[in-house]
Amino acid sequence: MSVGIVMLVHTALGRAEQVARHWAAAGCPVVIHVDAKVSDRRYKAFRQALSDVALIRFSRRHVCTWGAWGIVAATQDACEMLLGDHAEVQHVFLSSGSCLPLRPVDELKTYLAARPRTDFIESATTADVPWTVGGLDEERFTLRFPFSWKTQRRAFDRYVEFQRKLGFRRRIPDGVVPHMGSQWWCLTRQTLQAILTDPQRAEYDRYFRKVWIPDESYFQTLARKHSTHVESRSLTLSKFDFQGKPHIFYDDHLQLLRRSDCFVARKIWPHANRLYRVFLTDAEGAMKRREPNPGKIDRIFSTASERRTRGRTGLYMQSRFPREGWEGGLTGARYSVFQGFTELFEDFEAWLSRTAGCRVHGQIFGPGDAEFSGGQQVINGALTAKAALRDHSPRTFLTNLIWNTRGERQCFQYSPRANQAVAWDMAKDGNAHVSVIAGAWAVPLFRTRRPFEEIRREAARLQRIEHEFLDALRSPWAKARAQIWSMAEVVEGPSEALQASIDEMGLRTARRLPELPEMRDLTGFGAFLQSLKNQGMHPYLMGDFPAEVEEPAQDEEPDDKPRRPYMVKK
Repeated sequence: MSVGIVMLVHTALGRAEQVARHWAAAGCPVVIHVDAKVSDRRYKAFRQALSDVALIRFSRRHVCTWGAWGIVAATQDACEMLLGDHAEVQHVFLSSGSCLPLRPVDELKTYLAARPRTDFIESATTADVPWTVGGLDEERFTLRFPFSWKTQRRAFDRYVEFQRKLGFRRRIPDGVVPHMGSQWWCLTRQTLQAILTDPQRAEYDRYFRKVWIPDESYFQTLARKHSTHVESRSLTLSKFDFQGKPHIFYDDHLQLLRRSDCFVARKIWPHANRLYRVFLTDAEGAMKRREPNPGKIDRIFSTASERRTRGRTGLYMQSRFPREGWEGGLTGARYSVFQGFTELFEDFEAWLSRTAGCRVHGQIFGPGDAEFSGGQQVINGALTAKAALRDHSPRTFLTNLIWNTRGERQCFQYSPRANQAVAWDMAKDGNAHVSVIAGAWAVPLFRTRRPFEEIRREAARLQRIEHEFLDALRSPWAKARAQIWSMAEVVEGPSEALQASIDEMGLRTARRLPELPEMRDLTGFGAFLQSLKNQGMHPYLMGDFPAEVEEPAQDEEPDDKPRRPYMVKK
């Protein structure tokens, strides 16, 4: 039993020489095709370097352009030379100059000797191939492709569109069912000889010459016609990213390659000295005899592809930003947003910081500059408090705030007076926890001394803005964890809303809060709301407040319980 090797080489000739010597040293005849685009000087030097190895020969050179016929023609010529010169060869293994044997060659020989009639070639119909990239599946077999996709892209695209408009469709030769698969195969002598000597080869060659990427369909299709036993898999480990480009293996992939148990891997970085040293010269480092199983490392490549296409949650990169839905999640950590709490409670931010033990900011999105905790003007990641920079891209400002401080829970205040450009972003963000006391925006208006007509107009504006924010939090598209109370509910029982907000943050385990923040004096607030109603503005978000508010009786006996600064007559 003998295995012959066909090597397609176009770059890194020094590494190709090293691998070719490795195959030949194990008794495998090698035929090398060197791309005609390689200069004559380099080609002659390469041939001279291998002239001392009798088992190595060179085939006629072809120009090999990706996606074109030259790669198939080069493979045909090399295979014909190998089969003609070595009658003992029973399997032909197609590889490239960037392929690297991972296991001793004797193991490959033994493996193939036990399967003398098996052709290892990935081969599936277009309906069953999920990995094609570029939008051409069946059309690659029914249209003509005289132009190079890489070097003549505009002509390629226009000619494809022209054929589509005309309704042009090529005739597929009789008896041929197009199949696709990896270019790197290992075929038996019988199957390969049958393909190369097929009486209809001239017809097949004419047809596939204008097929797009024929090196992934010519042998894959004709093997189905001539083989008695096809195993639709490759013995070469080759992985591709989401764009259809091959993954390149580096020195730090050593253990990953060992885990695959594959016989050969591509593409290997030419400067991966450790990989070439271990797999070509270290017999002790050879892998154990196991069935090749590249699926064992599929999870790692899937994770890499996911990281490249979706990225890390809360971190943008050029390929995804600013395309909606491609950011892989708006923010990188959980955070809490409080609306209406600072308006209703005295010194709420300091209380929340003491109670929850997290970093508490003021009004991050205005009005005015961002109010970072401790009055800082610049925080993690050189994020500035300047309103002009923040409002240039509020969404990015929020993303950067959470990303730069990940590992530490961020809490900040929000209000209808703030920049509303991030309202929907927070509503759709699964990392957001939003607590709202609806209608609390009226408290600052209640305490101001502005003309009442201005107050009425401002109240109408703020209520409309908050109503839209609440609609976003309640929409079917919202992912934020939202808790909404009317102001009247919180005034009646402040501990319930405060306790629920703290519990939702997951930062406390105590069942009852040790202290409550002091509520602002709301004496006369009901009458204020009634005045707004009388002026034609209906303040409905804060709930039902009576128009009459009375102070506690002066002669009441004091008790030990903390008392609110007012009482609402029910």
